[in-house]
Amino acid sequence: MNKKEAGERIFRLRKELNRHNYNYYVLSQPEIRDFEYDMMLNDLIELEKRFPEFYDKNSPTQRIGDDRNQVFVKKEHKYPMLSLENTYSQEELNDFDTRVKKIIGNDREYVCELKYDGAAISLLYDEGKLVQAVTRGDGLRGDDVTANVKTIKSIPLVLRGDDYPSLFVIRGEIFMSREGFRKLNAEMEKKGKTLFANPRNTTAGTLKMLDSSVVAKRPLDCFLYHLLGDELPYDSHYENLERAKDWGFSISPHMTKCKGINEVFDFISKWENARQDLPFDIDGVVLKVNSYRNQRQLGFTAKSPRWAISYKFKAERTVTQLLSVDFQVGRTGAITPVANLKPVLLAGTTVKRATLHNDDQIKLLDLHYGDTVFIEKGGDIIPKITGIDKTERPPEQIPVEFMTTCPACGTALIRKEEEVQHYCPNETGCPQQIKLKIIHFVSRKAMDIDGLGEETIELLYENGLIKSIDDLYKLKKEQLILLERFAEKSADNIIHGIEESKNVPFSRVLFGLGIRYVGETVAKTLANSFQSVDALMNAGFDELLGINEIGYSIAQSIKDFFSKTENRGIINRLKKNGLKFELSEDEKELRSSKLEGLNIVISGTFENHSRDELKDIIEKNGGKNSSSLSSKTNFLLAGKNMGPSKREKAKKLNIAIISEDDFMKMIQ
Repeated sequence: MNKKEAGERIFRLRKELNRHNYNYYVLSQPEIRDFEYDMMLNDLIELEKRFPEFYDKNSPTQRIGDDRNQVFVKKEHKYPMLSLENTYSQEELNDFDTRVKKIIGNDREYVCELKYDGAAISLLYDEGKLVQAVTRGDGLRGDDVTANVKTIKSIPLVLRGDDYPSLFVIRGEIFMSREGFRKLNAEMEKKGKTLFANPRNTTAGTLKMLDSSVVAKRPLDCFLYHLLGDELPYDSHYENLERAKDWGFSISPHMTKCKGINEVFDFISKWENARQDLPFDIDGVVLKVNSYRNQRQLGFTAKSPRWAISYKFKAERTVTQLLSVDFQVGRTGAITPVANLKPVLLAGTTVKRATLHNDDQIKLLDLHYGDTVFIEKGGDIIPKITGIDKTERPPEQIPVEFMTTCPACGTALIRKEEEVQHYCPNETGCPQQIKLKIIHFVSRKAMDIDGLGEETIELLYENGLIKSIDDLYKLKKEQLILLERFAEKSADNIIHGIEESKNVPFSRVLFGLGIRYVGETVAKTLANSFQSVDALMNAGFDELLGINEIGYSIAQSIKDFFSKTENRGIINRLKKNGLKFELSEDEKELRSSKLEGLNIVISGTFENHSRDELKDIIEKNGGKNSSSLSSKTNFLLAGKNMGPSKREKAKKLNIAIISEDDFMKMIQ
């Protein structure tokens, strides 16, 4: 076969394989047997090997994955991936409908969709080809998992037809069917490996695997449910998704248009009763206004669109037996009891454990070992014990007693009068606390060091390479490659990630220290107020209380943390390793006290700044961002598409309404 013949054969095979993928995964109408498909694919693989000049990153052969480890790069979303407002109540759905009617009138049309229990994904197509797949992340940035997503056969690499927009984003949910999950666990059991917990967690974990050739062997599927772009064919959600089917996308056949809220309730009732008949898990229904013009009229809040809402199904309940109770140690030393249960099927997954929260909850339940207990999933996610069937309790059963010593280090537990939690006070000697502190330090919102997951931290700790967070900066590549599961590339990635973390700003370093009660927002407030860790360490108690949002508990926790010699020593060693413990000169120059003491609410969209940029400006000028209007609000910073109810409330409370230009004049 010469080069020309090979090129023609490759082109025909790709076209034919793409057509069969569409027939099988989108239309559910296969025309050939799996064996015939595999023979065609093998033929294409061999031809592409012999004639590499015809390589195409969107060839069907790219779905088999690559066994070379990849590193996930953070990518910004072209359009922010906002979360939806949740409700469990039909009364609140009626309230949503009333708000919609008030703004757009009675002529409204809704689209009802199933709420899939998987992992959200955003796909970017350029000239009909898949160029990027990004996870939700924090809504603004996510992980680029394109190589893994390309292995999912229900996601087209090249679109059909020629009437699609030149550039657009389509979003959806990657999931695993119950049957696919069952088969995967059967394979794991056959190999003597630990079984997966449930389809959703398995899907999310698979999507973040570093080896795409393993991902290709997992039974992942995808439904697409949201189209975004400047050149969409219709000005309505439903019609655009219907057209997207023609381009090769897998759109749920259960998506339904509804006139009025009563038809929405019928849709919810149908699927709340029939959800177990589906081959995959759902945990509710999503309701969207169909018209894009109406969506623009309704606008957005800071966190979610006003034109959509998620109705979550009520938690399922079942009965099982309490076998034992474990006591887990948290990062700050908090002890959490966890019930071990006789395995039982609940909401599509096998439940073996449930949280008990604290000693007060155990006493409130009057829990005894061997009890017959009622369990349900709060929001279909976290199993919890909601009651006891005492009629099934034999008289000899022993009550559950809370531990008096730490299960990890044996130190006597303490409980402060005003708190419900028991704590292990051995912060610097308890091995479990130490490992969890390091895991927190390397996490995405703190130092964001790639490659250092829980298993790796455990491995490094057990091999004596790290005993505190500052030990990370002593690690050498030569030490890592001697450990089990470490190749040269993974060792290089970790060393590179540790070095890169030295550029992380002061507020995130402060958050990473793991001071009790000092979360991401409080860390940012402290960094902006004191500007350096030395100033914060030497701050008096009253000085801390004078900072907005810093109360007694936070102030006391900060004083306690910095009073310990061990913690000051760690900070000094981190300083020597080059971590940032003060605001940069640029950050200091951008700061002022022009908005000191002012509470500001942001609403609407703006021409020159994003909402996050405006929030950052407010914080850097000493102001406070508030999420809702109250008598304490000083200004409402109003952009386009702000809801009329917010404007009315501001006027009622006599709150000044300012524009983006007015705001910028205030801080110039």
